[in-house]
Amino acid sequence: MTRNERVGENLNRALHEVMAAHDDTFLIGEDVLDPYGGAFNISKGLSDRFGDRVLTTPISENAILGVANGLALTGNKPIAEMMFGDFITLAFDQIVNFSAKSVSMYGTRHPMHLVVRCPVGGRRGYGPTHSQSPQKHFLGVPDLHLFELSPFHDTSAVLAGMVELGAPCVFFEDKVLYTERTHRREAGPVGGLFSLDFVGEEPFPVARLAIEGVDEPDLVLIAPGGLAHRAVEAARALFLSHEIACEIYVPARLYPFDAKVLAEPVARAGRVCVVDDAPPGGSWGGEVAQQLYSHCWDALRAPVRLVHSADAVIPTALHLEENVLVSSDSLGLALRELAQ
Repeated sequence: MTRNERVGENLNRALHEVMAAHDDTFLIGEDVLDPYGGAFNISKGLSDRFGDRVLTTPISENAILGVANGLALTGNKPIAEMMFGDFITLAFDQIVNFSAKSVSMYGTRHPMHLVVRCPVGGRRGYGPTHSQSPQKHFLGVPDLHLFELSPFHDTSAVLAGMVELGAPCVFFEDKVLYTERTHRREAGPVGGLFSLDFVGEEPFPVARLAIEGVDEPDLVLIAPGGLAHRAVEAARALFLSHEIACEIYVPARLYPFDAKVLAEPVARAGRVCVVDDAPPGGSWGGEVAQQLYSHCWDALRAPVRLVHSADAVIPTALHLEENVLVSSDSLGLALRELAQ
């Protein structure tokens, strides 16, 4: 990451780097050619630089993933872009019944170097069918790996790791993050309060944000990348207004996620909250909570707190949308209740 680089710029640079490093890497999706460069300009410059390895398609997510699967099955490294992650449901069969199963269903391990990019999330007023967070619908599929864009991770390393993994990956990218600034360790405290370091193994470590000078936090907050800024805002307000210290962990890989890497800090604090932008029920937060109970049962001083969006369709009007999705205020209230 470079100084003052936006998250979208960091992702665009990561795509340029991985396509330059692998001449068998293809980008395929709707309107990805220059000068449009995709709905959010993340693929800008790629078709001018890499020519026929950037393939624009008709509006058919099923067909996009079908072509990408064929490329991956024959040894290439395709990156498929969904214009909106909501429509990944139209390619569910291609991902679950072909991409993931092709790794092992032919009698021997067959690498599938496939990355599916999905812009997700609300707070843009795009309405019920363009604002969802569908991550939970892909949990628990053998050989299918789920990742989420983060302002604290260098996307170049994460994307390169996904491409080399040898199993299909879905990369969820919260649209609001594209215009946010990335944050590096040497840039100083996050939110003027939190130091940034990492735990776990490369290339998919977990970002750790701890209040400088606080050795024993009151609670731990686990948040995916799209919620990272709201997590920081909520934890900052909690500390400044109520002197409750919260340690934040942001993973790059959502699934499979090994919560053992967080067992020690969770056990030390005794209280933990997992926040998720999806509606409740069968969620990523519930999966993490189940693992934490297995690893930290004796040390927990309260049940794992889950914070989700409302069990409702996401409205178009921004002021109504805020009542449905997780906000820093609602998260802060949940953290305060947990700490009591």
